[in-house]
Amino acid sequence: MGKVTRKRYAAEFKSRVALEAIRGELTLADWLRNMGCIRR
Repeated sequence: MGKVTRKRYAAEFKSRVALEAIRGELTLADWLRNMGCIRR
């Protein structure tokens, strides 16, 4: 099996994630959908 590489996130994405988490306005499912982690 081949080597698995970890996904690297940009600093801009990380800061957006942190701000959304601090605000706490969205549920986890809503937040993940908005960030593009879950696709329908």
